[in-house]
This record gives sequence, structure tokens and C-alpha cells, in this order.
Amino acid sequence: MEAARIAHRLTLARAFVPLIGVTDPKRLPDPETALDALPRGSALIWRAYDRRPTRDELHRLSGKAARKGVTLLLAGALPIETQAANFGRHLREHELRRPGLRGCDRSAHRRTSPLALTAACHDEKAIRLAAAARVDAVLISPVFPTESHPGGKTLGLIRLAQLARHARSLNLKPYALGGIITPTHISRLSGTGVEGVAGIGFLL
Repeated sequence: MEAARIAHRLTLARAFVPLIGVTDPKRLPDPETALDALPRGSALIWRAYDRRPTRDELHRLSGKAARKGVTLLLAGALPIETQAANFGRHLREHELRRPGLRGCDRSAHRRTSPLALTAACHDEKAIRLAAAARVDAVLISPVFPTESHPGGKTLGLIRLAQLARHARSLNLKPYALGGIITPTHISRLSGTGVEGVAGIGFLL
């Protein structure tokens, strides 16, 4: 399994949480399929952007993730009347500009992993906003060409290293996202300062 091979290589490099799988409403909409592909010790971001999950769905998935030893983070709208539960939150970059964000998403959930609150970032400004929101880690993207945004501009390794250094200076854990599919891609990230990788492709 590609995800397991990548996670093993990153674990040997002493990564914080080495691997973060990400769902996608078009390419990989089913969070249970994504969860099944992930090894113990990794994390899953369920990007529920197209609909609001039900409380039962979230309870079932968070329970399965806990039993498997995978950290679950939810991106998108929370179920109505959600209680503090065994999952964290992931924020899109534009959500970092939301008034009153500081600490609100973290306090709503029980901390069960080194990752309770993460955010997507594409530049230094977003990383500074993430630090102000007290997130645990930032997903810096897109590093390589990706099917999610075909033809889109990529950061490249030098720019990734610069942003990762900036994130670390603000006590944030940087993760590389975008076009990371095989262990070969992992090898190319050596020396950039990222803590681990996130993505969709290696789950497919």
C-alpha cells in the first residue's frame, strides 16, 4: 500500500504525525475509504465542503478513527448541536480571516492528538494568521503539480523550504501538500524542513 510505504519512510525520519490523508468531494469523497487506506499514527482531514455531516456520521467515523489510531480532523460545517468529540478541525485559508477565530475551534474539541487544529496556507501572510489563530500545523501547498488544480502554479522546493522555515519560526508544524503520491516525492522533500506530508493522491 503506497500510504503505508510513505508513512513508514516518514516515521523513520521521526516525523511528528508523518502522514495526513485528505478527502476530496470529487476525487475521494468517502472518508471511510480514505480512513481504511491510512496506517496507524497518521491523520485524516475530512473535507466535507459539499454538505454538513450528521452527528451520527461524525460519531461513527471518529470512533472508527480512534480505534484505528488515526487522528480525525473535520473541514467544513459542523453538525448541528455538536458536542466536544474525538476529532479536531481543519481550516481553509480564507477562514483564518474570520473575526474572533482565535482559539474558538480548539476549545470546542477535546485534545486527543498533537493535531487538534490545522490550516491550509499558501504564503507568509496566511502562516502568520494561522499562528495568531493558534493552530498546531499548517498545510503548505501546492508543492508539486496536482490533479486537484491541473495547470495551477506550484510552489516548488525552494519556496516550500522558505515557508516551512517561516512556519517553524512561529512554532507551527509545516506539512507539504500537493502532488505527493510516491516515496520518490518524499525523497525530493528532504531538507525542506517539513514535518510530514498531506495529500489525496497516495490514498488513491
